Amino acid sequence: MESKSLGRPFWTFWGAASLANVGDGIRLAAFPLLAASLTDSPLGVAAVTASQALPWLVTGLLAGSLADRRGAKALIVWADLGRVLVLATLVVAVATGWASLPLVLATGFLLGVGETLRDTAAQTAIPGLVAKPLLERANGRLVAGEIVGNEFVGPPVGAALFVAGAALPFAVNGASLALAVMLVLSLPLSLAARTAGTTAPVVKDGVRAGLRWLVRHRMLRTLTAVCAAVAAADSAWFAILVLYARENLQAGAVGYGVLLATGAFGGLLGAFVAERLVGGRRHRVVLTWSLLVTAGVPALLLFVSDLWAAVLVVVVTSGSFAVLNVTAVSLRQRSVPGELLGRVTAAGRTLSFSAAAVGALLGGGLASVAGVEAPFLFSGVVAVLATVAWYVVSRPTGRPGVAGT
Repeated sequence: MESKSLGRPFWTFWGAASLANVGDGIRLAAFPLLAASLTDSPLGVAAVTASQALPWLVTGLLAGSLADRRGAKALIVWADLGRVLVLATLVVAVATGWASLPLVLATGFLLGVGETLRDTAAQTAIPGLVAKPLLERANGRLVAGEIVGNEFVGPPVGAALFVAGAALPFAVNGASLALAVMLVLSLPLSLAARTAGTTAPVVKDGVRAGLRWLVRHRMLRTLTAVCAAVAAADSAWFAILVLYARENLQAGAVGYGVLLATGAFGGLLGAFVAERLVGGRRHRVVLTWSLLVTAGVPALLLFVSDLWAAVLVVVVTSGSFAVLNVTAVSLRQRSVPGELLGRVTAAGRTLSFSAAAVGALLGGGLASVAGVEAPFLFSGVVAVLATVAWYVVSRPTGRPGVAGT
């Protein structure tokens, strides 16, 4: 009988990922505070956040190619070591008083490059650490660790450290990454570079091989597109939620913060129940419902403008989005050949991050023209279109495969 334990190698990897996520959460709070101490320009402060997301557009696909060529272990180690060096430079600059907004922007971009490399490699590592029937459980635990680090632990620690000393949060971020590197170095050689005999034909084609495979795979091609559409819809309404909370709910800064915290609890719950919902083979059904719920439930706020409704929307959509992520990632890991997994993963993540950025801008534009309720309507429309597209394309065809389950 196959063991249901995720095993020591996975939990070592989980520990490294969690340390990295706590560091990311610390930086998430500290970077805007540092930017605000250097400039009074709202655009300048916003640019610091954008600088960390921009690398997905620039280096996202390259990260996938490197993950397939070099192997997960080496790429994670070098990406995190590079981020440690970048953070060390920033710590010295802040401590000595010669930090500037251009330096912070450059630092954010370089850290974002490292994050694209690490995150892509991390998703390719899981099939080498756990048995295939345990992929949903492993991915759920990783998403849970990400939520705890990025949303619960990291931000308040980062803010408190910044108050104590502007350089402290970045020093702690660097230390957490250094510890993560040591854990990754103890992982088995199964995560090392691919063997030349198994990867040479596809690695030689670089990024094009992954894109070509994805375009030809009807089910995953559609899943990538509908996940990107839902990411755009989710970002559209979430980007103006602070305005909706202020104008429609009369909630101040504290109320808005509590609203976000409830969403984190929903995401954590979704990460833990995803495995049970999928039950090994129910990927199609779970994806259908999670697409519909994630983008469709926000439309409730078109009809009910009360705090309880907003809490319900944030909790349910956060939980559903976590289920969607765990299920989609697991299905990708089951379906894509190992030597192409990095590039296909990077293609999907790059498209989703790009769609989320566009969605946030679209949400702001819709709110400006048609009122703060408009992005919620947009999300509801996307929910219907994305769900129908996925349901039709993923229908059983009579051939064996996850899509027909």
